[in-house]
Amino acid sequence: MTRGEDVRAAAGVPYRLLEAVPALDGGDAAAGNMLIQGDNLDALKALLPYYKGAVKCIYIDPPYNTRSAFEHYDDNLEHSQWLAMIYPRLVLLRDLLAEDGSIWVSIDDNEGHYLKVVMDEVFGRSNFIVSASWQKKVSPANDSIWFSGDHENVIVYGKRAADWRPRRLPRTAAQTAYYTNPDNDPRGVWNSAAYTCAKTADERPNLYYPITNPNTGEEVWPKRTRVWAFGPERHEQNVANDLVYWGKDGRGSVPRFKKLLSTAGLVVPRSIWGYDEVGHTQEAMMESLALFGDDRFGTPKPERLMKRILHIASDPGDLVLDSFLGSGTTAAVAHKMGRRWIGIEMGDHAETHCKPRLDKVIAGEEGGVSEAVGWTGGGGYRFYRLGAAVFDADGHITSGIRFATLAAHVWFSETGTPFIGAADTPVLGVHDGMAYALLYNGILGDRSVSGGNVLTAALLAQLREESGWDGPMTVYGEWSKLGAARLMDAGVTFKQTPYDVRAR
Repeated sequence: MTRGEDVRAAAGVPYRLLEAVPALDGGDAAAGNMLIQGDNLDALKALLPYYKGAVKCIYIDPPYNTRSAFEHYDDNLEHSQWLAMIYPRLVLLRDLLAEDGSIWVSIDDNEGHYLKVVMDEVFGRSNFIVSASWQKKVSPANDSIWFSGDHENVIVYGKRAADWRPRRLPRTAAQTAYYTNPDNDPRGVWNSAAYTCAKTADERPNLYYPITNPNTGEEVWPKRTRVWAFGPERHEQNVANDLVYWGKDGRGSVPRFKKLLSTAGLVVPRSIWGYDEVGHTQEAMMESLALFGDDRFGTPKPERLMKRILHIASDPGDLVLDSFLGSGTTAAVAHKMGRRWIGIEMGDHAETHCKPRLDKVIAGEEGGVSEAVGWTGGGGYRFYRLGAAVFDADGHITSGIRFATLAAHVWFSETGTPFIGAADTPVLGVHDGMAYALLYNGILGDRSVSGGNVLTAALLAQLREESGWDGPMTVYGEWSKLGAARLMDAGVTFKQTPYDVRAR
């Protein structure tokens, strides 16, 4: 492919059906979660009419192009092929991402820098948030020629980074260990912080003033290279609230600020993630071994890593998507954390690995992060495979396409928004002052040759009566018995199926 073809590739992907496979559903199939088997490029395009702008958190772990032979993926692509593979998928993922959503991509240094440039182009450089470093190894690789590759990157972009904010993290035991109570404060343990900040007296003269140690009466000034972190009024409040610490004997020459654990709040996420916090590759292998035995997946991620990402990027009930699902870690952790999820995997292991893993989660599987998040089981998912294209090679509607499928496509092509209607009436809905109706496949129950797909004056009146809408209306149908003048007077735009249904 040329560079231009890479850029345009997503637009050329055909819309295909998502065909339910009820025999492979798990648990409560009405839960709304989706496990899709098939090429993720086609699957992402198939999801657009239903989920454009609806996904709060996208996580993908694409092949790293390391020229190593992985059992489940072709990870030996030429560099240009790899870029051609990832580009259209990122374009479709961007369209599925919510305005307040974020995308997280695991990658190593082999393609990481090129991926950053591509994501700058697809998502906008201003929407880059961070490249977090995950310490994936417990011990160094002593057989390395140069350096032991101990980390991977997680590149993060927001759909609109200026409006996106991370969910903060609870404090770890290691972080709270720094909190003590040397003065027996009845409010509990606390940690001290510097009472000065890195500004000069010339820069912030209002913060350069003397304060008095109440125990010695000594007047104390900050060094000329620093100033107090608080103005005079705030300092008096700190004194009144017993938040100024002068050392164990109360005679220190420089005060410290008391930060009470009870009021410390949550912790801002940092860009370096140690294996002690989010797991490591050996932990992931043990999790996989417990789930799959000798048929374990080759390169899984630990559940704790996914827990960290989903905690920062989403809330319970939000929709999470992983289009390189692998062994199902993202879907499993999302399920345990109360998120809705869509997982896409093209290989046979969508059925041999992802499905049994998720079935175990539904049954109350106790490994991974289950205990940490209080997981005891429940929920479910529907299993889908990719079916026929909605349109044939000439751009015409494929024979046998159901009303609901075409309705979703028509609505999406006209409004650019996902279709959430029931698809049980020809009037699909109203968007920006325009109603949309589809006369197709006998939706009106008409047994005639045209199946009620012909627009007549009586049918138009029926559509308006049933919808309660008397404004502008766009109607798709086989043909219209109303002339151009009558359509104009009625405020109706008629589009003929299949010719006026846009294939892309």
